[in-house]
Amino acid sequence: MAGVVGYQELRRPAAFALRTLAVAACYFAAARLGLLCRLTAQSAVFTPVYPSTGVALACLLVFGLGCWPGISLGAFFLVLSLGPPGPDVVGIMVGNTAGPVCACVLLRRVGFRTDLGRLRDGVALVFLGALAAMLISSTVGVVSLLLAGKLAAPHFWSTWLAWWVGDAMGVLLVTPVLLVLWEARRPPSAVRWKEALALAVVTVVLVTAATHSTMSALFLVYPVVIWAALRFRLPGAMLCALFASVMAAIAARDGVGAFARLSPVQVMLKLQLFNGSLALTALLLSAVITEQHHTRRSVEEACKELAEVLEHLTAHGSPAGRAPARAQPRRERGAR
Repeated sequence: MAGVVGYQELRRPAAFALRTLAVAACYFAAARLGLLCRLTAQSAVFTPVYPSTGVALACLLVFGLGCWPGISLGAFFLVLSLGPPGPDVVGIMVGNTAGPVCACVLLRRVGFRTDLGRLRDGVALVFLGALAAMLISSTVGVVSLLLAGKLAAPHFWSTWLAWWVGDAMGVLLVTPVLLVLWEARRPPSAVRWKEALALAVVTVVLVTAATHSTMSALFLVYPVVIWAALRFRLPGAMLCALFASVMAAIAARDGVGAFARLSPVQVMLKLQLFNGSLALTALLLSAVITEQHHTRRSVEEACKELAEVLEHLTAHGSPAGRAPARAQPRRERGAR
């Protein structure tokens, strides 16, 4: 027994270390992917979607608040990969960790469920997890750059806005996808796979054409997202939205299609407005559809149970109900 207890005590630190390293690796890899589509506006380098924030929040919601050291470690390695570390590295680490941790705490306080099966879960993720909590990471990070002398005061607000929007988009686009993949239990049927393949082909063709066309046809993306939300609910809608956001970021980086002949500030505003409206549409619409599906299934199950109860009462109550009808004429004949 003592050997088993000692093994378990040794196993806990090892599991914690492995989990911390895994979270740090995922955070670092997601950040490097996000930096591939970085843009510049008024001397501010920003990523339209910072996926590391979404990865961090998903890890906190799934594994608990105890995985926050992995987020800090991943942020530290990211700063080291971008250049020699300075006094701002501590502030960036604190901000990048405090934002997702605050988002996780706020979501848990309102009873957030990771399956995103209710409209209130989608609304909470938008306003508490993305828009409110990411104010912490952007403010702490930009103030750290300003105090370290790496950012000029006139560029404070443009950098702050780009940082905040990038973190918020990471939560809106990446966190739901990771939560859906974590909650997935069984693959769809063969018929659903055919429709999913058709949806994927249409999405790739239509989104590529919409983002790279000079006709500014970004609105063509929304019918695909609506189709995905109606048929595949949250997984399909968020995957389509994430792909469309990535393709739009690539077009904005290259200055082609809907983002051609625009100033850097106009590119940033147009891209972020598109990403924000697309993420809100996909998340909230799929949440409403999922909630209606759950409600309809609950009503069907209740009706089925009620029918079984009525059938049971009818089967056991009919003999007793017929007995008095047969006994009544006999009593009347005896009285005569």
